[in-house]
Amino acid sequence: MSRPIFRRLSVCAALLFCTSGLAQAQDHGDYDPADIEYGLSVYRSQCVTCHGDSGDGIAGVNLRSGQFRRAVSDRDLRALIANGIPDTGMLAFDLDSAEMTGIIAFLRNPNFELDAVTLGDEARGRTIFEGKGDCLSCHRVGQEGPRGSVDLTSIGTTRAPSALRRSLLDPTGTMRPIDRPVEIVTAAGERFNGRRLNEDTYTVQIIDDQGRLRSFDKDRLQQFTVHTESPMPSYGDELEEQELADVLAYLVSLKR
Repeated sequence: MSRPIFRRLSVCAALLFCTSGLAQAQDHGDYDPADIEYGLSVYRSQCVTCHGDSGDGIAGVNLRSGQFRRAVSDRDLRALIANGIPDTGMLAFDLDSAEMTGIIAFLRNPNFELDAVTLGDEARGRTIFEGKGDCLSCHRVGQEGPRGSVDLTSIGTTRAPSALRRSLLDPTGTMRPIDRPVEIVTAAGERFNGRRLNEDTYTVQIIDDQGRLRSFDKDRLQQFTVHTESPMPSYGDELEEQELADVLAYLVSLKR
């Protein structure tokens, strides 16, 4: 991240964690290990200057206590981080959705054992992504790759690590409805395959498999089929565990 250091001094300070007489954190479910580990990296870049590696760098504040003076739910924590607290050292932090998901997961699991999961090596992940994985044959990153599938240029900003990992392992089960491949046949018999960008009652807009934007009136189509199976293979079958971790690290890094 490239935010000024004064913005990084204390994401957590104004949460005013302490160790007694406070509301115990509640009303949240399980946290994916990949999100927790990513949250650790966010903590190290945003919080460690003040709070230290152990979370107890400020007197009276212990980030490992699991108790919060000003927050009970995850929604409370998100609001404090996003909005800050007036008249305190806590500024508002402009974290993207993936960073926010990660830091919340880590704050709820500060004693998480890092060895339980790894995000792998970003540089190796890029090599696999562009080579063995052949991902640029379908996806676009920056100025490379076609436009027919989901653009991954900023995917690390919009998707949490856990969601990215599930997509690698189960692309069909995690495919968003708007991203399902479509097949269109016009009244004149022209056939187009591509990915929906937008659809309403009367029209549909797609990026075809040649990367061209096309719009159709539905009442002028012979066929409009939305496929429910992703053309992307499960990389759980294609890659070793370490290779998967490396690719995940690369995807998490994509934050244009």
